[in-house]
Amino acid sequence: MKKLSLLILLSVLLTSMVGRDVRIVKGTVVSADDGSVLPGVNVIVKGTNTGTVTDLKGHYQIEVAGAGSTLVFAFIGLQTQEIRVGNKSEINVKMKADVQQLSEVVVTGMAETKMVKNKMYSPAADMAVSYTVAPEHYIEHNTEEYDAIQENEFRQALKKPLSTFSIDVDAASYSNIRRFLNNGQQPPKDAVRIEEMVNYFNYDYPQPDGDHPFSINTEISKAPWNTAHKLVHIGLQGERIATDNLPPSNLVFLIDVSGSMGAPNKLPLLKSAFKLLAQELRPQDNVAIVVYAGAAGLVLPSTSGKNKDKIIGALDRLKAGGSTAGGAGINLAYEVVKENFSEEGNNRVIIATDGDFNVGESSNASMERLIEKKRDDGIFLTVLGFGMGNYKDSKMEILANKGNGNYAYIDNILEAKKVLVNEFGGTLFTIAKDVKIQVEFNPAKVNAYRLIGYENRLLKDEDFNNDKKDAGELGSGHTVTALYEIIPAGVESSFAPIDDLKYQTNKISNEAKKSEELMTVKLRYKEPRGDKSKLIVNALVDDDIALEETSDNFRWSAAVAGFGMLLRDSEFKNDLTHNDVLRLARSAKGTDEEGYRIEFINLVKSCEMIAGK
Repeated sequence: MKKLSLLILLSVLLTSMVGRDVRIVKGTVVSADDGSVLPGVNVIVKGTNTGTVTDLKGHYQIEVAGAGSTLVFAFIGLQTQEIRVGNKSEINVKMKADVQQLSEVVVTGMAETKMVKNKMYSPAADMAVSYTVAPEHYIEHNTEEYDAIQENEFRQALKKPLSTFSIDVDAASYSNIRRFLNNGQQPPKDAVRIEEMVNYFNYDYPQPDGDHPFSINTEISKAPWNTAHKLVHIGLQGERIATDNLPPSNLVFLIDVSGSMGAPNKLPLLKSAFKLLAQELRPQDNVAIVVYAGAAGLVLPSTSGKNKDKIIGALDRLKAGGSTAGGAGINLAYEVVKENFSEEGNNRVIIATDGDFNVGESSNASMERLIEKKRDDGIFLTVLGFGMGNYKDSKMEILANKGNGNYAYIDNILEAKKVLVNEFGGTLFTIAKDVKIQVEFNPAKVNAYRLIGYENRLLKDEDFNNDKKDAGELGSGHTVTALYEIIPAGVESSFAPIDDLKYQTNKISNEAKKSEELMTVKLRYKEPRGDKSKLIVNALVDDDIALEETSDNFRWSAAVAGFGMLLRDSEFKNDLTHNDVLRLARSAKGTDEEGYRIEFINLVKSCEMIAGK
């Protein structure tokens, strides 16, 4: 009997040991359509809460317990696949489109009640994204807020030859749009800011080689959506300063810990994002942490970047609960920065929130007045948005626009890595402020023009020479791109129907008629601590370059702008299609080391299926 019991026990132990065949399985997920890599695909061990997602190169790795495990590969718009692990340590997957699945997704501009799966993100060693699958729950009300955008229209060059605007390095709109599309939804039109989509991507502009901290690059060809029109590309490249040479930072993390931040894609993701930033801090950098809910408080005094464990420990202890006193938090954060002000360094508040302020100063107007008072203290602002359902994009944009700041939307840990690690210098270190662009068009060459995007960055023409007028900031290594669509002189168009004036006439000068110049680009900027602007002037001549002979920079920006026009259902999109955008984007993908461009191409494919359901 004892021998029998011993045999049974031994059998159980052996079975248990076999069941503990824990190993790593890795691989790459690509599209069965064209072999392009697929970032963001969910990979889950079936029957468990163990999972990961593919990184920007389509790679994943996951721990499985035994040959009997099954991996589930799932993504919106693609057919889910289940693959038994067996003895394999590498599983590569080709995923096919699932049009039927997309046709069953409820898609509205502002989503009605919709069941969503929340995912808790945390960085893995190789920067893949791991998560624990949480129970499904319902969002009963969608209270997201976006300011209305009235798309720029064509202006006649003879009657309004000047176009003036502030630069915009924000990229929040693109990652927010990606969030909607990855959830199988068409984004609200007012969430689509085309300039932020274009400026999400880096461009291969030359580094500045003169006295100014950036280079100006121009190019012109046919507009892909209307070949009778021209497209003008203006690109700025900020001087890239090596991290070791950047000035010391005096930072305050201002973190929203109110009850609305309790969702896994808010405070937990936020904490993981700030941990990534903490790892980038140098000994000469200092960071304090201020939190706000019903009231504001200092949870970590200014601490050297060499004490990373202390900073990360303070982040780990944060929990969500209470109402949202955003104004009180902003006031305290700026006070802490001023107390530790670095005369030669970078003084900056980094606010992380869903923007759902509801205590004290909370309206858009009051937040604007509050932040305008703070920007004169030599303190810059970075705004990081998180979450969905109650997201207040309009407030976030106001904070960044009025507070000498930049604005990013963090929808996953890979986006956090892009903003806070890959673009560390550009996000945190300003090399030029109050950067304005003014373009003068030659009416002998241009019938009419329109600025694509930048609707909320337009300035009065007289603001260009007014050094008291606030404008955008440019960070170390940042690129800024702007596009104009032009109706050449002699080309008739229903987009420029203004009648001739009755009481005065506008005449084209002989000098303009003799000039080969299409336009003149003027740029003003101030040094980060300066109060007097500097001027750069650059004229542009149309060399009549064919679209296929333009640079990757030109074609890529045109593809992204075209996609934005489709998302907005722009009246200027003409007969542009998703396939046109895809062809243009594929021709301009370039090396794409980080995988952001292939991710865009996959988004366009997904959107085409959603739109055509």
